[in-house]
Amino acid sequence: MEFPHRFMNNNFINKNVDSLVSQTLDWSSIQTKMKDKLGLEIYESWLKKINFLEEFNNYIILSVPTRFIRDWITSRYLDQILQIIKNYKKDIIRIEFKILDQKFIKKEEVIENINNLEIKENVSFIKDSYLQYNRIDSNKRFDNFLIGSSNKLAYEASLKVSENISHYNPLYIYGGVGMGKTHLLNSIGLELKKNSKVMFISAERFMYQFVKSIKSNDMVKFKEYFRNSDTLLIDDIQFMNGKEAMQEEFFHTFNALLDKGSQIIVSADRAPNKLSRIQERIKSRFSGGLVVDIQKPDYELRKKIVEYKTNELNKFYSDEIKISKEIQNYISTEITASIRELVGAINRIISFSRIYNKIPNLSETKVVLKDLLNLTENKVTIDLIQTIVCKFFKISKNEMLSSRRSRYLVRPRQTAIYLTKNLTSKSLPEIGREFSNRDHTTIIHSVKTIEKLKEKDPEMVENINKLKNQILYNNKGNEI
Repeated sequence: MEFPHRFMNNNFINKNVDSLVSQTLDWSSIQTKMKDKLGLEIYESWLKKINFLEEFNNYIILSVPTRFIRDWITSRYLDQILQIIKNYKKDIIRIEFKILDQKFIKKEEVIENINNLEIKENVSFIKDSYLQYNRIDSNKRFDNFLIGSSNKLAYEASLKVSENISHYNPLYIYGGVGMGKTHLLNSIGLELKKNSKVMFISAERFMYQFVKSIKSNDMVKFKEYFRNSDTLLIDDIQFMNGKEAMQEEFFHTFNALLDKGSQIIVSADRAPNKLSRIQERIKSRFSGGLVVDIQKPDYELRKKIVEYKTNELNKFYSDEIKISKEIQNYISTEITASIRELVGAINRIISFSRIYNKIPNLSETKVVLKDLLNLTENKVTIDLIQTIVCKFFKISKNEMLSSRRSRYLVRPRQTAIYLTKNLTSKSLPEIGREFSNRDHTTIIHSVKTIEKLKEKDPEMVENINKLKNQILYNNKGNEI
């Protein structure tokens, strides 16, 4: 088995170490261009810290000194940086980052790092594309996963699995976006890869490799890579929805791994029985293991996270950044949707402080975080709309989603569809699927019916307004 991008011998290592250390690419010209295009302030604060490491056929590897700087650059400036680089070499289509403090690096250390990372790494990657996979991040460990009542069960189950393969099999972890599912999968992978062969991949990448293998008539190798793992971790399994051929292959891979005693860990944004357009037999397999959820963080956990992240950033910036307890408490109280949004809020405050050379006061904090503060009000899901409408009209959800056309069911159903169309960004086919696979023309008819009724029926207008108020602001005082 040959991995063309790995450093496989000393001559190749020495050649690339020289490249790493000497930075042969005309990086200074690219830095000048970044300074001109993105401005001196942004360049000095963030982009100056980027160093060139290595270039392959169609991507380059850059280094930054900290994970925080990498995340900040990736989320805000990556597209512009890539475009600048493409002006120098149009074949470059992707940028990879390594966290590496260039101030302290020696050539001997680079050789050791390459040996450890590229040759001894126990995590599996598919030939010719290993850099495209969700590589295990050494910064996402059990010891820096903050625990509260909302995630304790998921944490304990993950810890147990990392100590005893096949103790819970499969382990299925679900929860909303930014709740720490990937952190737990990564932590499990870090522990298990010490003594076993681990494959960590997102469902989207699994699908990509599956399609690629079919096109290249190379399904035998695809099966070999995935079925030879001791542990398979798959992130965001909900993205397999509707892909019948891929689900068929996943089902057989799943069974093959279980038969040989391998551990399977899966994450998703919802419970197995809520997965849409996933084969029933796959959902049944997921439900047959241990299913645990991560709920929204409570105040105590949010406060713990804000304090931890603030202290972590203070280590990077010494005495430059000191977020007050008042601001920390405000963020912990007001931002409740997810852990990721909490971290994003802290990053914004840090950015404000560095740009304006001052810590924002409370009123300035509200301005900086205004869109995040609104997000918690507007987290509207179809399931929430259906639940509130059913309660409002005193019918069950099964009745609403049934094929029955009784008047006392049709109007609530049309109302729920109308509200879904107006309060979410879902497409007509997506809405139809959530209402028992109704055709998109039915969705259009329902919306138009309610719009016409609103024109001549004041009671309908009042009901719609009451329902909107409950859905958007959880204002239960208006229920009838």
